[in-house]
This record gives sequence, C-alpha cells and structure tokens, in this order.
Amino acid sequence: MSEQKLKLGIPAGSLQEATGELFRRAGYQIKFSSRSYYPEIDDPEVECLLIRAQEMARYVEQGVLDAGITGHDWVVENNSDVHEVCELMFSKVSRRPVRWVLCVPNDSPVQSVQDLQGKRVATEVVGLTRAFFAKHGVTAQIEFSWGATEVKPPKLADAIVEVTETGSSLRANNLRIVAEVLQSTTRFIANQTAWKDSWKRGKIENMALMLRSCLAAEGKVGLMMNVRRADLQKVLDQLPALQKPTVASLSDPDWVDVNTIVDESFVRVVVPRLKAAGAKGIVEYQITKIID
Repeated sequence: MSEQKLKLGIPAGSLQEATGELFRRAGYQIKFSSRSYYPEIDDPEVECLLIRAQEMARYVEQGVLDAGITGHDWVVENNSDVHEVCELMFSKVSRRPVRWVLCVPNDSPVQSVQDLQGKRVATEVVGLTRAFFAKHGVTAQIEFSWGATEVKPPKLADAIVEVTETGSSLRANNLRIVAEVLQSTTRFIANQTAWKDSWKRGKIENMALMLRSCLAAEGKVGLMMNVRRADLQKVLDQLPALQKPTVASLSDPDWVDVNTIVDESFVRVVVPRLKAAGAKGIVEYQITKIID
C-alpha cells in the first residue's frame, strides 16, 4: 500500500452535503460525523479535512492542503496563488453560478455605484468589494459583516454586497440589486507545489475526471431501440443533429440497434416521434457518468 497521502479539503457548511453527494456519485464513499472535522473516505491514499470555503484557498496556497473545493469568489477574495484544476458547476441550490451583488433597500435613492460615494457598505468579501469600488472610482466605507448582512440596511449600512443564487432572500428583505460585483462557480484547486508532484497531480486529475463526468451526465439519459434498416434514416432524423447515435447490427440482418444520449426533458417529445418513425422496443436508461 502506498504511504503517500493526498490532503483534500472538503468545504464545510452549505456546500458540504452537495460535495459529499457529488463524490459519492463519482465512486468515493465519504462519511461525515458531527463530532469530527476529518470525514472518512474509502480511499486510503486520501485524507479529508473539513474547512470553510472562505478559508480553503488560503490553506491550499500555504500547502496545509494539497487540493480542495471552494468558490472562485473566495480564491479572488483571498488573492490566493493556487492552480485551478477545473470548474465544478454545482452549488447548494442550483447548477447556476452564484452572484455577488451590490444591494440597497427598495426605497433607497441610490441608483448607481457612484451614488455610494462616502457611504457605508457591509459585506463578507471586503477585498472583493474594495476592488469593485476602486474600479468605479468610488470611495466608500467598506465594513466586514459577520452575518445577517441582509438586515443591516438602512440602519447599520447604506448598502451591502451579498451573495445570491435565486434572489429570494434579497426580495424577502426588501432589497434591490444596483450592480453585479462578481459571478462565481465552484472550483477544484490545487497547491502549486502539489501540482508539480507527479503522484499528487495524477491523483488530483483522476479525481477531477470522475467528478466532472458526474456533472456532465446530469439531466442526460440513454435511449436504445430496435429499428428496421428500411426505417433507420427516418428514426435518425428525429434525433438531435449534434448527437451521433451508435448503430449496431442485430442477428436479424433487416434490423439494427440504435443507442444514443439525449436531454431527459427531450424524451417526452422524441419518443412518440421515434415510435411513429418505426422504432420498436424503446428503452430509456439512466446515465451516471459521461467521460469525453
């Protein structure tokens, strides 16, 4: 057994369960315990540590961790020198990027970034916010917020910079968006020195391959069917032009098997068309991984 270990950071908090589920789908069994910051993983060459996403990039840069999963926003906020292995498009609610936005109360007179000259702005991403205001040539008082940032305007701050996926929390707190500061997605990052180590790099790349294959398969299903050769072109005409179905001969020379992958939402549309075009024995099956 190899004595080498890959020190892997798993984001604690809102992304923890989503990350654990993604790893499980990729074939890694991760178990979390409420009393431990060291999740169990069924790979003896990997040692996991739960770390807040806000701190992940810093610890990866310092080499405390070889690799970790965090948001692009926290890499920028910490100004961390890390290697970005890949983007992993997932979050706690949706598969869309999260947005850091500049917000004010609905009844605020503020209509632009320039209107906040000399005003107080509360946020968890102080560095990111300072850079944003500097880019717009505006000097504002940027204050770190320890939480519950949405409730601070107008008494404790004139504006906030807060993260949102759906905007529901902002609407619930009577806030409106003045400007977008940054869009962010989840990233798999690595320590620069670890990335130069052939064993660690190989381990990280293999892990990234499996994680990405699971995300690529989301919303996709497989369709297979039997088709008379005489009807083959009519059936293929019903399938997406960008797809390249697999066509295989059957024991009966007059029939072939057609196998393809489509969006799950397209199945209800295409199956009746396929049947009308002559397809028989149509089977839909789940896709768990797609590896290019």
